[in-house]
Amino acid sequence: MDIYEIFNELRYHHEDEVVEFKKAENNFDFDDLGKYFSALSNEANLRDKAFAWLTFGVHDKTREILGTSFKNSMMSLQKLKQDLSQHTTDNHTFREIYELKVEGKRVLLFQIPATPRGIPMAWKGHFYARRGESLGALDMGKYEEIRKQVVDEDWSKEIVEGARIDDLDKEAIALARDGYKQRYPKLAKACDSWDDKTFLDKACLTLDGKITRTTLLLVGKEGS
Repeated sequence: MDIYEIFNELRYHHEDEVVEFKKAENNFDFDDLGKYFSALSNEANLRDKAFAWLTFGVHDKTREILGTSFKNSMMSLQKLKQDLSQHTTDNHTFREIYELKVEGKRVLLFQIPATPRGIPMAWKGHFYARRGESLGALDMGKYEEIRKQVVDEDWSKEIVEGARIDDLDKEAIALARDGYKQRYPKLAKACDSWDDKTFLDKACLTLDGKITRTTLLLVGKEGS
């Protein structure tokens, strides 16, 4: 989608936890910018969004285009990305900072990536969040919701998109069959009659015929 289309969608979208407008006609406090980065990044994660958006040069209530002279060069915007990364979790920063001309005025669109699963985003060691249109501390409920994402997620069961039966090692599957028959001797005869796809599902090495990370780790070809 074109960045101007994205901007127009945001402009006429109600301001919420993952969309923020600021007039910022001339300047904006660096520390406040970091707090918004933390808050919007955390909220994008909690709402399963890839990004949140912060816009400068637009009135937050009327959505009138006011324009902004904040960091009025590409060099200063790139430096801003670097400076911000010095104070965030794992040195994260804006994915992109877009300069747009809207109604003849300069508008900045900051693309803020969602914080990685299980890792709340901090600014200078403190965590921030949104409550509607307000900025505040990340409460313990939201903090724990992000932190437990890694615990709840079973990495091994993730489906590997594009993986096929051809990515699996025939010898490894044969060894797996031998192990299966030793563990379940009553099913040994039936096991011999199953094709590889059926066997892998029966042995819980695949999930409904789909290849998982476990499948590739246990019976995948070396190159897979």
